[in-house]
Amino acid sequence: MSILDRIVRTKRAEVRALRPARAELARAARSAPPARDLRSALRGPPGDVAIIAEVKRRSPGAGSIREDLDPPDLAADYAASGASAISVLTDRTYFGGGLDDLRRVRARVRRPVLRKDFLIDPVQLDESRAAGADAVLLIVRILEGSLLGELLRGARAHGMAALVEVHDAAELERALAAGADVVGINNRDLSTFRSSVAVTLELVRRIPSDVVVISESGLTTREDLATVGAAGADAVLMGEALLRSPRPGDAVAALTGVPRGSRAATGPEPRPTTPPPSSFPAATRPATAPGPEPAPAPEPPTTHRTGPLA
Repeated sequence: MSILDRIVRTKRAEVRALRPARAELARAARSAPPARDLRSALRGPPGDVAIIAEVKRRSPGAGSIREDLDPPDLAADYAASGASAISVLTDRTYFGGGLDDLRRVRARVRRPVLRKDFLIDPVQLDESRAAGADAVLLIVRILEGSLLGELLRGARAHGMAALVEVHDAAELERALAAGADVVGINNRDLSTFRSSVAVTLELVRRIPSDVVVISESGLTTREDLATVGAAGADAVLMGEALLRSPRPGDAVAALTGVPRGSRAATGPEPRPTTPPPSSFPAATRPATAPGPEPAPAPEPPTTHRTGPLA
């Protein structure tokens, strides 16, 4: 059984435990503040590759990364250093995270916050919005049949963006057919946890220009960002490379301002499926992208420990 198979089996057990609370979660989701607009945040400033910076303590592939991190402090540092959005790992068993991390991060920063987890059931969408998530991750590989479309529609009904993650051409075809307007190209094969930026270079040219494209995993240097940006990626999602830096905020700042190239997709244009923001109900309408994050108040320097590679 692969790592991904074990994670999905764990998620099924979590979903079973969560279902009795669905009515309560749905009520909390409806009363949550409006979601912030991830798409708009990633398409500006014009011409630059946007950065989604990640809050993550560990992973099955890398082992311990930064166990002692403080999620809201780290997110504020990311935002003040130029990150356009924040990704928060909320899986506890394999990544050491939790929804409380997401709640605290969203209360601290004005950037859109992505819940990065392994969603397989609509009740997890209620849970995500109730916790304040502005966007959720949908991994095509683990969503069979009509479930991908169901979760994509459910996320939009809550006013959340859905980052639909693919790793190969067949998964990309399913994502576009379902109407995905934010596509993440994971350079890492989730079955083996091996990474190659060549995955982005191969798939990005197949994606219509009106779809926001995010390159994920295996990116460590400004040259990596320049490579995927020149190919037409709108944004990158980075975690380990930032978290292993002594000063993650400085690492983000050093990666900002990379030019983004245009792309001429070879695939078909997707059918429009997302209503304009004005058509969302007031309670679920995505908020406009925030302005610059104010720099945090000066604090005494903190030394972070980093764990060894697995």
